[in-house]
Amino acid sequence: MNSVTPVILCGGSGTRLWPLSRKSYPKQFVPLVGGSTLFQQTAKRLSGVGDGIAYDKPMVVTNSDFRFIVVEQLSEMGVDPGPVLIEPSARNTAPAVLAAAMHLYATNPDAIMLVAPSDHMMPDSDAFRSAVAKGVKAAEKGKLVLFGIRPDRPETGYGYLELNGQTEDGVTSLKCFVEKPDAENAQRMVDAGGFLWNAGIFLFRAADIIAAFNEHAPNLIAPVEKAVADAVPDLGFLRLAPEAWEQAEDVSIDYAIMEKASDLAVVPYDALWSDLGGWDAVWRAMDRNDDGVAITDGVTAIDCKNSVLRSESPQVELVGIGVEDIVAVAMNDAVLVAHKDRAQDVKKAVSELKKKSALQAEAFPKDHRPWGWFESLVVGSRFQVKRIQVHPGASLSLQSHFHRSEHWIVVEGTAKVTVDDEVRLVTENESIYVPLGSVHRMENPGKVPMVLIEVQTGSYVGEDDIVRYDDVYSRGQGAKG
Repeated sequence: MNSVTPVILCGGSGTRLWPLSRKSYPKQFVPLVGGSTLFQQTAKRLSGVGDGIAYDKPMVVTNSDFRFIVVEQLSEMGVDPGPVLIEPSARNTAPAVLAAAMHLYATNPDAIMLVAPSDHMMPDSDAFRSAVAKGVKAAEKGKLVLFGIRPDRPETGYGYLELNGQTEDGVTSLKCFVEKPDAENAQRMVDAGGFLWNAGIFLFRAADIIAAFNEHAPNLIAPVEKAVADAVPDLGFLRLAPEAWEQAEDVSIDYAIMEKASDLAVVPYDALWSDLGGWDAVWRAMDRNDDGVAITDGVTAIDCKNSVLRSESPQVELVGIGVEDIVAVAMNDAVLVAHKDRAQDVKKAVSELKKKSALQAEAFPKDHRPWGWFESLVVGSRFQVKRIQVHPGASLSLQSHFHRSEHWIVVEGTAKVTVDDEVRLVTENESIYVPLGSVHRMENPGKVPMVLIEVQTGSYVGEDDIVRYDDVYSRGQGAKG
């Protein structure tokens, strides 16, 4: 039985699905369609055994902010992670793929790696596994394999793969890449046949892709090789060396390698696929009623047609009356209303919000941390009220503050609280006061999540007012949480 090592690229921070997807918590970690997140669906699709292929533990390439979310979401799906490589900064897909290949090559030069984005929807896992099995045969012959999606419409948002018609064992050779077309050329390619959408999913041996980098992008070899060689283990993660990593060119795998290589093969994929690259794509992926309206809980739709109406908060009821071809997404802190044909312009709105220094541009209402999450309920000039949830067995850092005191009220579970020299258990409906300057820590010693309400008062209640004395997550001074 052949084995394949999945390499999941998980560092993106897309803005086209704002307000649900934001820089601090992007779309791959959000349950956009179905009960699990896109990242979880990807990891599950690339695990276990299927079509004669055994999938090894997935290697994940992500950034420092997402590393604990990655492990937590894999654990929720029962997927045991392999190496988690931490990028010091975003350098695009070419350095990320090369780093993964070099790390894998060190233990198994003949290893076959399947590189996949973490934010694509492919609900037919069996069909994809079948496509991978076809690609493995080509990869074993030294081919760099791409996966192409059979188009069902003239799409201008994707690059295309033009096939030359020569097929062997379900694998077709590539004639050329086609850049994102205008509407007229997109229609022409769909009518002609022989063109596939480029899915950005790749399959090859580690040795072969490294050889391709040596031939077509040799400038990346030295910095990435040093970043991998000097990588530092950190709580089960592997941090790539930052100084070397910064020397690597910011470039995509398509541009650096695929558009220059000659030994390419394509596996056509005919089942449902979407990169969910905009709210129009989410509308196509969601269940819709007879009027073409996709809704979530917390939505009332009256005489609406061909629209997406989503409420992402149990406190917000969204009502649509007589709307057509509209995207409306309501959250606690932001609401999007747009024509469905303007879905790709959502990123322009995010740029405008950044210019205004609006927190909603990048910050998610729930701030996820290694130990759990918190959300601000009320913020005033000299106070803030938060809801905080701490995972079972998790703890915040031992810390103090210069500008605020805190009052904690436990509403679910039990908290183990340290305030200076005192350690005590605080149970539901009990509270404790943390004076300004006191050294304190909050822990959840139980087996269920612990939830408390925190009231902060003082001259400054920003997240950077923190002196950290001890932290099980190895975060530095001034880091949040």
